[in-house]
Amino acid sequence: MAPRICMVGSSNMDLIARVPRVPAPGETLIGSRFQTSFGGKGANQAVMAARLGAQVAVVTKLGRDVFGENTLANYHAQGIDTSAVFFDEQSSSGVALITVDENTGQNSIVIVPGANYTLTTADIQAASGVIQSADVIMAQIEIPIAITLEAFRVAKAGGKATTILNPAPAAPLPDELLRLTDIIVPNEIEAAMLTALPTGTLDEATAAARALQGWGIQMVVLTLGSRGALLVNGDEAPQYVRAQAVQAVDTTGAGDAFVGSFAYLLGSGFSPLAAVERAAAIATRSVLKPGAQPSFPTRDEVAEFLH
Repeated sequence: MAPRICMVGSSNMDLIARVPRVPAPGETLIGSRFQTSFGGKGANQAVMAARLGAQVAVVTKLGRDVFGENTLANYHAQGIDTSAVFFDEQSSSGVALITVDENTGQNSIVIVPGANYTLTTADIQAASGVIQSADVIMAQIEIPIAITLEAFRVAKAGGKATTILNPAPAAPLPDELLRLTDIIVPNEIEAAMLTALPTGTLDEATAAARALQGWGIQMVVLTLGSRGALLVNGDEAPQYVRAQAVQAVDTTGAGDAFVGSFAYLLGSGFSPLAAVERAAAIATRSVLKPGAQPSFPTRDEVAEFLH
């Protein structure tokens, strides 16, 4: 059976410029290419899980504008349940302004949340059926933290869902949210910001992961970019998964490809280590093409990682 996954979080339209380098303050650069694509960390993770074969539902809020209408149509095209997609009549849809260094593939991003920040606890209650029917709940912090907290409360009241928190962008996390989080998946920068500890070496990353466990979270999956990922699960020895070395074209959305893949694999019954290994391999595939969702592989393209 395909796992049932619910994403509670953000939907954005990405406005992407490829540039020779990230501009300095006050500097104007001429870019080589511009494109728009569907994004938002939540939407990206949902699409990645759906492409691998999960039954995905989203709880999100859009503006009543062309970006919002197109985002809804994209969810439909991806086979995603949109019964808990809400609209705000006053706010714009969320947007992300992204510059991509065409030499290294590294990016810098400015997010304008728009309607994402107008999700309410009443919306979450209205979506409780969708949330409680899921095997895995994915959430991020591109919506108000109070709404993510309410979603996890609803999920745990249903009794069965595994809650995965991708704490991006990094922000102080309420104690109750930590208690309701089964798995936290920060990148190395977010882990450093949350714990005030360095993550530059593997030993440092392990110490930061243990510090996150000290907050009451059983499992920490710390993504390390081109270095791979680190799994720290309970009292078990840390497991380091090395990433395949590739020449990245665009790293936009790679972390989301990892989280969406990890959620699918875990919901499909893979062990945490096997899920991390395979999610890292799938995320590596995503950096070989430009954009976020446009770069995400289909189930057929990564079939060797799904068995």
